[in-house]
Amino acid sequence: MLDVKKIKRDYKISHVTKWFVLAVLVGIVAGFGSAVFTWAIKITQEFAIERFAHYKFPIPFGEAGRETIRIVMGDPFLLLVSVTIGGLIAGLLIFNFAPEAAGHGTDAVIKAFHRYRGYVRPIVPVIKTIASAITIGTGGSAGREGPIAQIGSGFGSYLATKLKLSDRDRRILLIAGVGGGIGSIFRAPLGGALFSVEVLYKGADVETEAVIPSIISAIVAYAVFGFFATWKPIFITPKYRFNVMDLIYFAIIGVAVVPVAYLYVKTFYFTEEKFEKLRIPAIFKPMIGAALVGIILIFLPHVAGTSYGWLQLAMVGKIGIWMMLFISLGKIIATSLTIGSGGSGGVFAPSLVIGGMFAGMIGKLFVHIDPRITDISPFILVGMGAFFAAAAKVPIATIVMVAEMTGNYDLLVPITLAASLAFLISGDWTIYHEQVQTRFDSPAHRGEFIVDILEDIKVKDALSSPQKNVVEIPEDMKVKDALKKAAIRKIACFPVVSKEGDLKGVLYTDDLRSVVFGGELENLKDILIVGDVVRDNIPYLTPEDSLQKALSIFIKEGVDALPVVSEDGKKCIGILTRHDVMSTYDKEMVKRVERNV
Repeated sequence: MLDVKKIKRDYKISHVTKWFVLAVLVGIVAGFGSAVFTWAIKITQEFAIERFAHYKFPIPFGEAGRETIRIVMGDPFLLLVSVTIGGLIAGLLIFNFAPEAAGHGTDAVIKAFHRYRGYVRPIVPVIKTIASAITIGTGGSAGREGPIAQIGSGFGSYLATKLKLSDRDRRILLIAGVGGGIGSIFRAPLGGALFSVEVLYKGADVETEAVIPSIISAIVAYAVFGFFATWKPIFITPKYRFNVMDLIYFAIIGVAVVPVAYLYVKTFYFTEEKFEKLRIPAIFKPMIGAALVGIILIFLPHVAGTSYGWLQLAMVGKIGIWMMLFISLGKIIATSLTIGSGGSGGVFAPSLVIGGMFAGMIGKLFVHIDPRITDISPFILVGMGAFFAAAAKVPIATIVMVAEMTGNYDLLVPITLAASLAFLISGDWTIYHEQVQTRFDSPAHRGEFIVDILEDIKVKDALSSPQKNVVEIPEDMKVKDALKKAAIRKIACFPVVSKEGDLKGVLYTDDLRSVVFGGELENLKDILIVGDVVRDNIPYLTPEDSLQKALSIFIKEGVDALPVVSEDGKKCIGILTRHDVMSTYDKEMVKRVERNV
């Protein structure tokens, strides 16, 4: 006798073991990839910015180690040369070996999930790592999230492909790779995991199946990265004591950053569109974008690289109100030119800087209004979260990530308020063009939702005229006579009834033709009756059955029509066809789309 409980228990254990092992493997590689990527940026920056252009930019307290924040302004024209050469090298690498590595990376991962069955070419993470390290390290305005998302997701996709896992499993490992990469490089494991499952959709939806694998991957990656680098938060900020009276200020921040986020998104895609239309070889476009960034750096070197150091200084009150405004607007333009031209980098770091600086500027105004307020760092942190929640449609992940990146969990309530407001009023635009509204709109889940929709619709709702296509045939009618009747009525199937009028089975027109014309029983067609060829093993439908059940019977039995019977099963009240099912499905889809518009 089969022990069903044991079978289920063993399956569950093997299922858990499988995902734990796979997520740990992805996390190890993602964490190591983050460490290598961070090291590559540092080495490139030391050579190109510090030794060649003689600049020394500030770095966040969490990354300073034993160093003191030291600022040296070098030769601005050498900085222009540095960033331009970086753009040229990045362009040569990307467009010769992996065009998918162009841009901010995260969009490519989202596209791979929705449209390419989670598949990422193995060469993409390698080229993305090198090109992004060069772009950021030579002074391009970009962040780390896009590159590390492609690095982590690339390994997840590669592992699933090598193990010959299903498309569904490949997609989950792709997401786990993103969670591991983001969670480690930003030292925000929970936020990184949430980002990976939330960033796929611009509506209030997440990829629930990937949550646990992403969390495991992010924790492992964070541990691995910390072993090579540090586990400290990126930014060190003063402690904040919650005051309910401050919520009005944080709400203002949440609303105020939305138009700036809109400007950022529109500027970014306007720049990208212009570069796409530029009639020159693609390999030179990042160089042109970088050269334009270099011109900005001559006057505003603060927007080079990630600009995290300047954001850290703003948190401790070392940046004036006008400089905050210049950095915020300059970062929008410089990032759009760097990445929109085809350069390689992320949009998360620039978003934090833009939102944080703009909110800090507003915070400076609050200081003059309310004598209680002496520290603007809470407004900067809240602005960082609210801005990215509006621009990227990831409010939950942003709330957690900002708290983890700063170690300031006392700000969870203010950030939640501001980010939620920013997300709710920001509309449908997003920095990630490949996002879809919900799982319902994703090609990755389209088959699942066809099933879900059909399960919600009853057979009775698909029968437009139940009695119109019901033509009963007595079981003792000659087959040749039944064929004549079928030719006249042009109906796919007929319910066959006994002398008493009870339903005995179904007669399909195709079955009749096979008997009369060339079938094994052709010689007996004159004496055969309908009862001899009737199908009495076809399942019947009732008005309360779902269309999903009907579709599964259509597929299993290989038929295009089924009888719909009364509750007692003795009377046929209608014929349901495949056309009825798909027509009803199409109408329901239209209704749902109209409700979402």
